[in-house]
Amino acid sequence: MLSLMWLLFIPFIVFAEKLYVVERERGALAVVEDGRLKKEITGLGNLNHATLKLWRGRAYLISRDGYLSQIDIQEDRLVKRIRVGESTIGIDFTDEHIVVANYEPRDVVVLNEDLQVVRRYETGSRNVGIKGFKGGFVFSLMDKDEIWLVKGERVKVFERVGSMPFDAFLKGNLYVVGFFKEGGIGLLDIEKEEYRRVSFSSQGKDVVFKIPHFGTWGVVGDRAFIPAVGEKKLYVVSLKSFEVLGYVELPGLPVFAVANPKGGYVAVNFSSDMEDHIAFVDAEELKVMAQKTVGRRVMHMRFSLDGSKLYVSSYFDSKLRALKVPGLEILEEVSVPNPSGVFLIK
Repeated sequence: MLSLMWLLFIPFIVFAEKLYVVERERGALAVVEDGRLKKEITGLGNLNHATLKLWRGRAYLISRDGYLSQIDIQEDRLVKRIRVGESTIGIDFTDEHIVVANYEPRDVVVLNEDLQVVRRYETGSRNVGIKGFKGGFVFSLMDKDEIWLVKGERVKVFERVGSMPFDAFLKGNLYVVGFFKEGGIGLLDIEKEEYRRVSFSSQGKDVVFKIPHFGTWGVVGDRAFIPAVGEKKLYVVSLKSFEVLGYVELPGLPVFAVANPKGGYVAVNFSSDMEDHIAFVDAEELKVMAQKTVGRRVMHMRFSLDGSKLYVSSYFDSKLRALKVPGLEILEEVSVPNPSGVFLIK
């Protein structure tokens, strides 16, 4: 009985995971752990559209002005920082290397684990959608309408893939790329080295899908929940047949769609006059099940590993908030200066 009473007094830690949160205006990462701002990692460059990924037990952050930072996630400190470009948009990893896509200079950079440059691929284009896999990587050339598939020393170029490829993600062997100037997507099978286009239409018109730099589609099982460009809708697409299965009517223009790791629903944030809101979409009923104002300009969202909480960054409030799933009640908040991207570390 005594042990049971003791358990009742154990504090419930809402921020149970360690989070790195981008402080966009300060060029820093906030380290949030045990419900508090533990420390800041500073001097990281221009963090507009900054991307952070984990590889081999360390974090790697690429800044908009071309700085690549290697971070020790045990000690939460900057290990090394080098400049790989002047305007940079993407980073990923093969089994052996770090690969970085630049707008300027117009190249792709390959580095080893010590951040030493081992190769540069001159493309003559702004480069986007870089994704690594075992034995190689793939990326798109925004200004040349091409995709380059790199395997070892060999480069295969796919031409006229679509008008201005914008960003992409990798699902299994499929490299899925979206376009800035036209609807539909491109599908490159990196194993078979075969490329095809898929067009989407709904209610008699072509649909242009977003594939954000900052995230990916909200995937629930074999279905993707995809924000549409310029529409207050979330389209549902089969990842087997790549056909539109339906759509969800939304109260505003969607930015990101993030799937709960336990399935069941998708969190959506919005732009323009709805930028303070979050909505939860029921993945089976295909309807909005909850909607709430949760902060001034919600920039980014990330579910906890167990799916019970949604972490959101509120830019103008300078708050990182943990919301209850699925009710969207605010459980706890931590002050973080002008937060943007939210990344789970452990």
